[in-house]
Amino acid sequence: MTKLFIIVNVDWFFLSHRKDIALSAQKAGYDVTIVTKDTGKKSVIEASGLKVIDLPMNRSGQNILEEVHTCWFLYRLYRYEKPDIVHHVGLKTILWGTLAAKLAKVHGVVNAVSGLGIFFSEENKSLVSKLLPKVLRFSHHRKKLAVIFQNNEDESLFLKNGIVKEEQAFMIKGSGVDLNLYCYTPEPENRKVRVLFTARMIVEKGVFVLVDAALKLKEQYKDKVEFLLCGGLDDNPKAIKEEELKTVCDGEYIQWLGYRTDVLELLKSCHIVAFPSYYKEGLPKSLIEATAVGRPIVTTNSIGCKETVIDGYNGYLIPIKDSDTLAERLKILFEDEGLRQNMGRNSRMLAEKDFSIENVIQKHLEIYNQLSKA
Repeated sequence: MTKLFIIVNVDWFFLSHRKDIALSAQKAGYDVTIVTKDTGKKSVIEASGLKVIDLPMNRSGQNILEEVHTCWFLYRLYRYEKPDIVHHVGLKTILWGTLAAKLAKVHGVVNAVSGLGIFFSEENKSLVSKLLPKVLRFSHHRKKLAVIFQNNEDESLFLKNGIVKEEQAFMIKGSGVDLNLYCYTPEPENRKVRVLFTARMIVEKGVFVLVDAALKLKEQYKDKVEFLLCGGLDDNPKAIKEEELKTVCDGEYIQWLGYRTDVLELLKSCHIVAFPSYYKEGLPKSLIEATAVGRPIVTTNSIGCKETVIDGYNGYLIPIKDSDTLAERLKILFEDEGLRQNMGRNSRMLAEKDFSIENVIQKHLEIYNQLSKA
């Protein structure tokens, strides 16, 4: 039986973004083990029938000694367990896991680039960010390697830096969504128009851009609209502090909901999804889910986000850090119920075309099968 290790930086991200792929691989005959940092969800993963190994990793830390420890842990794990295929999800696990796999002579490697985050940020001057391209070029120079990208910009960056060859690059748009669970739902009637933002509370996700746009519209719409910020606090260096959120949220017109497990119900209860991110996204799952439920989306014309919206068809694309344009586009949608509903239906059609979880699973299994061959 082919041993497949899926390495994800943190347990809750595995559950939200990779669980269906892992279970499908197990059903297809692979011996699947999940290697991830346990933040309290390990038992949930094990309850689904998957084996779990705790991963010592600080997913947003940049201490070189911690990073070397993570790489050493993975090297020893691969040498001892001898997996046939290792699937790294996220840039940091790719960075150290691929190096460990090369040194440990693992047969096949799959890397899923789910956004480049802070490490390719122009503001990041850390030693790790400077070493990153060099380490990636060395570790990716091997046979039996597949790198999955979610958008063309990330793929171009890896090709431009000589990290991968074209034949090693695969395009899969996001982590997929269950179109039966996230079914098309008409917008709710007879209530305030709800604008939903769903993400970790990080500055570059555009939280304050949305707040600024909301404040520009407050005088006219404070009794007709409510803005919901859904997402937990984070350990990212650009994370927003709880006091900052409480300062800008009044609990009525602008509400911070914190971390929630009922995102599907929140989507069904909203009218518009706004996500003015300028983070180096892969392809945001929150936007994929919004398309599936059938909501108009206002997001930025930037990496990852623009893959989910055709401007004027199922929403609007706006420049980054532009709260004026965001306010203008939101106002159009506030005033035109028919336009919202039409764009929502178009979102659903886009989801059916590009974001089905069944298609994502099939493509992953094809890659696993290709790498498992001698």
